[in-house]
Amino acid sequence: MGLKVTALAESRLEKLKSSMSSKSRMKLWMIRITTSVLIWICLVQLTILGETWGPRVLKGWPPCPSHESAAVLAVKSSSEVPARVLPPKRVYRNNGYLMVSCNGGLNQMRSAICDMVAIARYLNVTLIVPELDKTSFWADSSEFQDIFDVDHFIMSLRDEVRILKELPPRLKRRVELGVTHTMAPISWSDISYYHNQILPLIQQYKVVHLNRTDARLANNGLPMEIQKLRCRVNFGALKFTPQIEELGRKVVRILRQEGPFMVLHLRYEMDMLAFSGCTQGCKQEEVEELTRMRYAYPWWKEKIINSDLKRRDGLCPLTPEETALTLRALDIDPSIQVYIAAGEIYGGERRMASLAAAYPNLVRKETLLESSELRFFQNHSSQMAALDYLVSLESDIFVPTYDGNMAKVVEGHRRYLGYKKTILLDRKHLVDLIDQHNAGSLTWDEFSTAVKEAHAERMGNPTKRLVIQDRPKEEDYFYSNPWECLEPSYDDEL
Repeated sequence: MGLKVTALAESRLEKLKSSMSSKSRMKLWMIRITTSVLIWICLVQLTILGETWGPRVLKGWPPCPSHESAAVLAVKSSSEVPARVLPPKRVYRNNGYLMVSCNGGLNQMRSAICDMVAIARYLNVTLIVPELDKTSFWADSSEFQDIFDVDHFIMSLRDEVRILKELPPRLKRRVELGVTHTMAPISWSDISYYHNQILPLIQQYKVVHLNRTDARLANNGLPMEIQKLRCRVNFGALKFTPQIEELGRKVVRILRQEGPFMVLHLRYEMDMLAFSGCTQGCKQEEVEELTRMRYAYPWWKEKIINSDLKRRDGLCPLTPEETALTLRALDIDPSIQVYIAAGEIYGGERRMASLAAAYPNLVRKETLLESSELRFFQNHSSQMAALDYLVSLESDIFVPTYDGNMAKVVEGHRRYLGYKKTILLDRKHLVDLIDQHNAGSLTWDEFSTAVKEAHAERMGNPTKRLVIQDRPKEEDYFYSNPWECLEPSYDDEL
C-alpha cells in the first residue's frame, strides 16, 4: 500500500514538472516573439525617420572604424567644423509647382534664379530646381548642380520656400506627357502680375513652366521682404560647387602672392561684337565675319547697325586700345597685375598689343593654372565664368568695359561686400574724350584730368538707384545696386 502511494506521488510530481516546464517554454517564446515585434516596429519607425530627415538618421551612421583609421578619425574630429544648424522649415499650404528654364549666360541666369525664388515664396508654391540654358550661343551643357551647390541652395532657403530637385512622380509623368502649361512671363512685371495672372494658372494646372526668366521681375516698387529675399538668394544661397570655389580660391592665392591685382572684365569677345554691331578698329574681313554671325542667330533682333553712331552714344564696349588709354589716364599703377576676366579676345594679340604694352602683367586663369586643373571646365563657359566671378569679387579693383550682366551683378555683390572699388566707366563721355585726344585737341594732361573728374563719383560708392517710371530698361538694375540690402541704407530717403 505504501509503495502505491509513493509511486502515485512521484507520478503527479513528474506531471507537475512537465506542466511547469511547458509553461516556461511557452512564456519564453512569447517574450521572444514580443521582443522581435518591438524591434521590428522600432526599425520601421527609424527607417521612416531616415527617409524624412535624410542622412541624419541611419543613413548617416558611419561604419565602425578600423584600427588603421582610428588615428585618422581622431585627428579629424579635433578639426571638424561643427554641423551647420539648418533653418526651420516654413510650413504653408502649397498652391502648386513652379518649373523654370533660365536663359542667357551665367549671371543673367543667376539673377533670374533669385527672382524665381522670390516669386515662388510670394505665391506659396513649390519651386523645382531651375533648369539652365543649354541652347544659347555658349551651348553649355552644365546642369544646376554642376555650377551651384544644389543641396545648400535647397536647405538654406527652407525657411522661405520649398524647393525640390524634381517633380513628384505623378506630376512628372504628366509633364512628360505634355499635360502642363508653359509660358514666358511679361518682362519687368511687379509682384501683383504674378499673383493675379500666374498663380491662378498654377492652381488650375498644378504645374506651370516659365520658359524665359530674364528680367521678369521689376527693379523697384516691390515689397521690402521681396527685395531682401532676392539679396539673400544672391549673396547666400547661390554658392558655387566646392570644386569651383576651391579653384577660385587658388587663383586668388596665386595672385595675392604677387601683390595687389585688378580684374578687367574686357568684354571684347566675338559674340559681343557680333551682337552689338560694334566694329571700331576691326579689319574689313572681321566686320564681314561679325555681320554674318549676327544674321546667323535669329534671336538677335537688331541686324542693321551703325557702329560709329552706337559708339558715340556709349553703347559699345570699350576696345582694348581705348581701355589702355583710360586706365593710364586714371593713373592705375602700370605694375599692377591685371587679370583678364573674359573669353578669347577678338583680334587676338594685335588688339591686345597696346594694353599689354601699358600693363605688362596681364594674366588669365589659363596662365595661372595648369591645363589639367581646367580640363573639366573646358567647353563649359558658365563654369569658367564662375571662376572669373569669384576672382572679380576678391580683386582690389574691378573694371568692366561694358555694362553687361556680369558687370552689373559683380558690381552689386562688391557693394554688398563693403563697397569695394569698382570703376564704372562712362563710355559715352570717354569715347568723346579719347577722340579729342587722338585728334590732338586735348593734351595728355588735359585728357587725364578730364577722365579723372568724370569718374570721381563712379567708384562703386554708396548711392541710390536711378528710377525711371515706365522705362525699366533705362533705369539702374536692381542687382547692380541692391541698396535695400546694403549699409548705409536709404530707407528714410525714399
